[in-house]
Amino acid sequence: MPLALDRTSLPPTVVFDAGNGQLPRLTIANKLARAEIYLHGAHVTAWQPTGHAPVLWTSGSSWWEAAKPIRGGVPICFPWFGPNAGDASAPGHGFARLAEWTLVGASDDAQGATHLAFQLTHATATHPAWSHPFEAIFRVTVGSSLVMTLDIVNAGRQAFSFEEALHTYFAVQKIDAIEIRGLEDTDYLDKVGGTTRKHQGAEAIRFTGETDRVYLDTRGATTIDDPGLRRRIAVGKSHSDATVVWNPWIAKARAMPDFGDDEWPGMVCVETCNVNVHAVTLAPGARHTMTATIDVAAT
Repeated sequence: MPLALDRTSLPPTVVFDAGNGQLPRLTIANKLARAEIYLHGAHVTAWQPTGHAPVLWTSGSSWWEAAKPIRGGVPICFPWFGPNAGDASAPGHGFARLAEWTLVGASDDAQGATHLAFQLTHATATHPAWSHPFEAIFRVTVGSSLVMTLDIVNAGRQAFSFEEALHTYFAVQKIDAIEIRGLEDTDYLDKVGGTTRKHQGAEAIRFTGETDRVYLDTRGATTIDDPGLRRRIAVGKSHSDATVVWNPWIAKARAMPDFGDDEWPGMVCVETCNVNVHAVTLAPGARHTMTATIDVAAT
């Protein structure tokens, strides 16, 4: 594992070491929170604000290998979401979560939060299914809030379209006891058994089976009410027009080799994204910035 970090020096709140599978990892511990971020995928695998239980969920069966994605935390999906439409052999959810990103900034602010920035470009990560020059910058603020910003820049001479997601896995006490609010009266694409357009009524989202939904035209905050852990997680966002909600339930969890058979009751994904009909088209030289802000409060 290389121990030199390009173009940055680390504040005392950040330690660089070998994590699971000897993958390069940053451990952040400041007065406001603790977090872990792997250079593999610029992957946030843990965030725990002071005085709270861990907020993110990571599978105990996750692969910790350079050629495979990490299961849990916050995978970065780019430049496509799910399977690639034109190449079935391309990695699901794009190549960004499989690439080693470069840390290009690390600092603490006066309030005690830690700011980190990671870079990925077409020179260091691409795939035959993607032919466009790009730069991606992922900025993470570790504090009493977890703020994640993904910048995509078109570095080429032709416009391109892409999908993106901050595929966040949240820890919950019991999936069938939680409620998700903020997506009421919204159309969604139900991807369980196909892709069917449906409508969420005025009721909160509750879970009784496998759930895989792309909520459309959603720009406001979403909350996860978790009575078992006596907390409410709020997911705010900007420049994101879609929200994915996912839990694999029993059969799908058992079918995934990097997901424990009995882990599904303890997690839910609420993903800040631009996918499907909300894919982004970027002109040459243009930049698109998407941000997710996560807060947690006791109830």
